[in-house]
Amino acid sequence: MQQAVVENNGMATTRLPPTVAFDGAGIQAMLLDLDQSLYVICEEGRIGLIREGNLRFISSRGAGDLVAFLPPMRPDQLGDPAFRASYDVDWAYATGAMAGGIASEELVITLGQAGLLGSFGAGGLSPTRLEQAIQRIQQALGPRSAAFNLIHSPNEPILEQSAVGLYLKYGVQTVEASAFMDLTPNLVYFRAAGLSLDSANCIRVQNKIIAKISRREVALKFLQPASLNLLRELVSQGRITETQAALAQQVPMADDITVEADSGGHTDNRPLVCLLPSVLALRDEVHQRCGYTQKVRVGAAGGIGTPQAALAAFMMGAAYVVTGSVNQSCVESGTSEHIKTLLAQCAMTDVVMAPAADMFEQGVKLQVLKRGTFFPVRAQKLYELYRSYDAIEAIPAAQREQLEQQIFKRSLDSVWEETVAFFARRDPEQIQRAAENPKRKMALIFRWYLGLSSRWARTNDPDYKLDYQVWCGPAMGAFNDWVRGSYLAEPNQRQVVEVARQIMTGAAYLYRVQSLQAQGIQLPAECASYLPTRR
Repeated sequence: MQQAVVENNGMATTRLPPTVAFDGAGIQAMLLDLDQSLYVICEEGRIGLIREGNLRFISSRGAGDLVAFLPPMRPDQLGDPAFRASYDVDWAYATGAMAGGIASEELVITLGQAGLLGSFGAGGLSPTRLEQAIQRIQQALGPRSAAFNLIHSPNEPILEQSAVGLYLKYGVQTVEASAFMDLTPNLVYFRAAGLSLDSANCIRVQNKIIAKISRREVALKFLQPASLNLLRELVSQGRITETQAALAQQVPMADDITVEADSGGHTDNRPLVCLLPSVLALRDEVHQRCGYTQKVRVGAAGGIGTPQAALAAFMMGAAYVVTGSVNQSCVESGTSEHIKTLLAQCAMTDVVMAPAADMFEQGVKLQVLKRGTFFPVRAQKLYELYRSYDAIEAIPAAQREQLEQQIFKRSLDSVWEETVAFFARRDPEQIQRAAENPKRKMALIFRWYLGLSSRWARTNDPDYKLDYQVWCGPAMGAFNDWVRGSYLAEPNQRQVVEVARQIMTGAAYLYRVQSLQAQGIQLPAECASYLPTRR
C-alpha cells in the first residue's frame, strides 16, 4: 500500500492511508468486521484501528505507535465448541420450548435449516398433536438437530408417558426436560433406552437430555447417574435391558444443563449471576467424583434478550445460551398477532407471577405478562378461593356468581361438564379422583380457566380478550429497549433467525470492545453499544 503524501509549505508530510479509522463510525465498522485481526495505533494522541493487512505500512513508515492487538471474534467462537459439535449446529445458541406449540414447528424448522437448535413446545399438547409435530419437523429437517420438550406433569403423568413413547417410536434423540423437581421413571426410561456399546466398547449415548433447572439440588439429580431403584424397576418391567441399566450407572442423566434464571413461564426468579457460577462449581465437583469421560455442559437461560446479556452469560462460563420470551414475539411463533403486538410493547416491569395450571394445587407460580390482561389478578383470586374452601359448593353464593359472570363467563356446572368430557378423552383417572375428592373437583374446575387462558391468547379468542395468559419474562422488555428505533421494533420484522443473528453478532462485537477496554484503550462513545443492523 502506498503512503499518502501532500505538500505543506514545500515539505513532504506522511499521512496514514484511509484504511486507518480514527472516527467513531470508522472504528465501529472495523470492529464489526468480526473475521479481521485489528491493531490499535496511536498517532499524535489519537487512537485508531488498522487491519492486519495494512500493518506493513506502520512498520515500514514509522507512522504511529502500535499499542494493542485485537484478534477475530465471530459468533461461532462464543461458548463451548462441544455443544456445536454434539448437536451439529453453527452457534452455541438455542431457543427454549414455549408450551402449547408457541415454539412451533415453523420456528424449529426455520432454526434447523439455518443451522441452529430449536426446541418444540410440546407441553400441554395432546399425543395426537405432538405426533403430527414430530412427523412434520422430521420430514423437513431430516437428520438435522431438533429438540422436543418433555415437561414434567405431576398431575397428569400419562401425558409424560405418552410423550416419551412417541419420542422413542420416532427416534427423537434430543429432549429438553423442564419443570422436573425429581427424576421420573419415564425420563430415566428415555435416557437408558438409548444407551449401548460401540465397536470400541465405549458407551454410546443416543438419547440426549437437555435439563432446564433453576435449583442446585435439581441440577445435582441430572448431573448424577439415574438411581439404581428406578433402573431396576424399568428392568423388571422389561422396558430396558440389564446392560442398559448397567451403562446408565456410568453416565450422567443429562448431556446439558440449562440454568434458568428469571424467565417467562415456570421460574424461581433466580439471578443468573448467582445461580450459574454455583451450578458450574457443582458440575465440576460431580465430574471429578464420578470420573465421567466428558463434562456435562452448563448453559444459561432466563433474561437472555440482548447481546449484553448473552455476552455476560458466556463470560461467566456458559457453554451456550438459550432465548425464550423474545422468540414468542417472532413471526414464526405459534401465538396470535395480537399477542405479538402486546409483547413488542412490553417493558421489563410489565411481568408478574401468577398461579400455574399444571401445578395449581401445589401453589406453583409462573411468570406472565400483566400488560393488557386481567389474567394474573383473576388467577390469583381462584387460588385464594381454592385455599379457603374445600368444595365448590362451599363458596358463598355471591362469590360464585361473580366467578361465573366475570371470570368463567358461564355457569360452573357447565364448566364441570366440559372438564369431564375433556378428561374422558385425555386421562379418565382425573375424573375418578375428583369424584372421591370435592377439593380435587374444585381444582379441576379452576384449572379449566388457567389452562384455556393460554389457548385463548394463542387463538386471539374475542370472548376472553381480557383473560389472556401470556408467558413472559423481563428479557422481553430488555429486548424491546434494545431494538427501539431499529427495524426489529416491528413484530413483523422479528424473524427468529434474525433475532439470533443480531444477539450473537452483538455479543461478539461487544466482546471485542471489552477486550480493547481491558487493554486500556478508550474508544469513542458510539462504539460502546451495538444496535441491530440489517445485513
